[in-house]
Amino acid sequence: MSLVTVHGQRDSSADAVHPLPGLSPRQSLRTCEDALAEDGLHPLRATGIEVLQVSLGKLCNMTCTHCHVDAEPTRREIMTRETAEACLAALASTDIPVLDLTGGAPEMNPHFRWLVQEARRLDRHVIDRCNLTILRAPGYTDLPEFLAAHRVEIVASLPCYLEENVDAQRGNRAFNRSIEVLRQLNGHGSRLGDDRKATD
Repeated sequence: MSLVTVHGQRDSSADAVHPLPGLSPRQSLRTCEDALAEDGLHPLRATGIEVLQVSLGKLCNMTCTHCHVDAEPTRREIMTRETAEACLAALASTDIPVLDLTGGAPEMNPHFRWLVQEARRLDRHVIDRCNLTILRAPGYTDLPEFLAAHRVEIVASLPCYLEENVDAQRGNRAFNRSIEVLRQLNGHGSRLGDDRKATD
């Protein structure tokens, strides 16, 4: 509750409860704990962890206007091998079934392929949050084969279905390059949708 002052004096109306129309003061102050308890759900308890999401850094081949981590080609904050090993050790010591790799462009981290291989060796499902255009960049054009060989789920990022919007956010020809990569992935047997249960 905010404190309202008028000429240095505390305004007692700041202490008044102003319930929503149709609700009594008690109803308007119902806590989350009360609501959970009434439904037999308090206290909340975790039932497990299903996904370990790991950001491999802010290095990216694109500079998108909407990027929430400000990833771009000049960023140098990337996960070290030591930290990647710690993530794998944590994964190995649990029954977490999914490793979700994100970034930046996670593929640009020098330990990306190693992480994928090791997670698959642990029989974990791996997700690559991919901006698509990285798969056409020099040094990464073999990634579609690598991802297919390791049965990695690609969560493709395409901010809009309109070419002009994508190009405005991601740069000239980003839309067409993304569509070309999707066609290439389809050529490697990738399918749209979540087929995790069917392939693992």
